[in-house]
Amino acid sequence: MTKKVLLFAFLISTITITAQKAQKIGYIDMEYILENIPEYNDAQAKINAKAAKWQTEIEKQQKEIDNLKAELINEKALLTEELIIDKEEDIEIKELELKQLQIAHFGSDGDLYFLRKQLVKPIQDLVYNSIQDIAKKRKYDFVLDKSSDLIMLYTNSSFDISDLVISSITRTKKVEEANERKNKNNEVESINDINDKKTDAAEQKVDERAAKKAALQKKIEAKKAAQLKKREDLKKAIEEKRKKRIKEIEEAKKAKEEKNKNN
Repeated sequence: MTKKVLLFAFLISTITITAQKAQKIGYIDMEYILENIPEYNDAQAKINAKAAKWQTEIEKQQKEIDNLKAELINEKALLTEELIIDKEEDIEIKELELKQLQIAHFGSDGDLYFLRKQLVKPIQDLVYNSIQDIAKKRKYDFVLDKSSDLIMLYTNSSFDISDLVISSITRTKKVEEANERKNKNNEVESINDINDKKTDAAEQKVDERAAKKAALQKKIEAKKAAQLKKREDLKKAIEEKRKKRIKEIEEAKKAKEEKNKNN
């Protein structure tokens, strides 16, 4: 709220200080503009579908963990201490894997962020460039966003340039399509070069992500190996203890038999 008030106060003070010069202010509705760009709606649909798929995958793994925890609680009284430790370690490993999966999909540098950057940012850049172009050509001093956090107590629709922005984007796209058709032969090679660069960049990004996932998998496998070694050592110690006990029993039995024989 403080940020909104300061911004509003800044605009009022700026207009007041330069009262001798007429200020030209326009505004846009970013939500309205984006809703009228088919590519943006397509991008959002793809992002939402991916996010829903990833969330379902996470919920499925969480349910498996919950079931394992419930099963352990129900069977705990019937299990040996070694089996309880085994099951607790299995649950711990699955929880670690789930946490890493959540970070991989929804983290600050996760799949969702990368997908949004690839699909949405170019459209947002197109919108911002169109707004700046209109503001310069029509000499607007300020262009505000009606759908932002800024509180606009009153708006005059004659100052709304949202439709101008949409028209500008449409014209830009038509010009680009016309130029593409006109210079198709020349641009094929250029487009291929750009696609190759994008592909190289995308492959590099994929390689980096694969390296991170491989490092994570290596860490998980190392932890599993350590836990397996711990289990094996425990089993070995139990077996040695069992053999030692059997030997002590046999020796005691043999000593008793010798004693009875001598008597």
